[in-house]
Amino acid sequence: MSETTNILVVDDEKEIAELVEIYLVSDGYKVFKANNAMDGLDILDKNEIHLVLLDIMMPGMDGMEMCRKIRETNNIPIIMLSAKSTDLDKIMGLGTGADDYVTKPFKPREFMARVKARLRRSAMRASAAEAPPSVLAARGIEVDTASHEARLHGEPLALTPKEFAILAHLVRRAGSPVPTAELFEEAWGAPYDSAASNTVMVHIRHLRQKLAAVDSSTTFVETVWGVGYRLRSDEQVRSGR
Repeated sequence: MSETTNILVVDDEKEIAELVEIYLVSDGYKVFKANNAMDGLDILDKNEIHLVLLDIMMPGMDGMEMCRKIRETNNIPIIMLSAKSTDLDKIMGLGTGADDYVTKPFKPREFMARVKARLRRSAMRASAAEAPPSVLAARGIEVDTASHEARLHGEPLALTPKEFAILAHLVRRAGSPVPTAELFEEAWGAPYDSAASNTVMVHIRHLRQKLAAVDSSTTFVETVWGVGYRLRSDEQVRSGR
């Protein structure tokens, strides 16, 4: 794991906090420590923390209350640490918004597996949030790049893989002229050459025919002379541009 992965350990038992730090540092993590909830919240506010390991039984604000405070503004993964092992204690801990519950004393291998699992799930959630949507839409056309399905006004379009790739790119760039070379390289994944222009033109013709079979009232794919092709955006259609 990268050394830039920061983990906050909040535990009033110095020996436990130091032991946890040894496990984490030996695996490449950077550790921040606090022996009470208020200091832990201050560290969390001032640093980029990727995971919180939080003891439940602490003087002053306990771990459950700190977890509630964190959840008011932050979705960071939290693992509760506690000497209590009853099902009720676990339910209460998870009910405050924690992601996992580890009972003390814990085995190093199991403990590190829990830590890595929570970090991995958090990274997957972040990646999914940042990923572009799989469904592209414009002019009544919907292209689902995940399922490789395309529809016009809800009607399925039977497209070849190259036609699908061309349409997806036109919808993605709706409103802007897309150079022929860009369409070719996007759909074929090969360098553009002089013969490629005719290849794209033939596929555009077939694509237009399949779109017209569903809706012949308008031209969806326009030729932009000297450049390539364009799918007008919904806003352009409404404004008559």
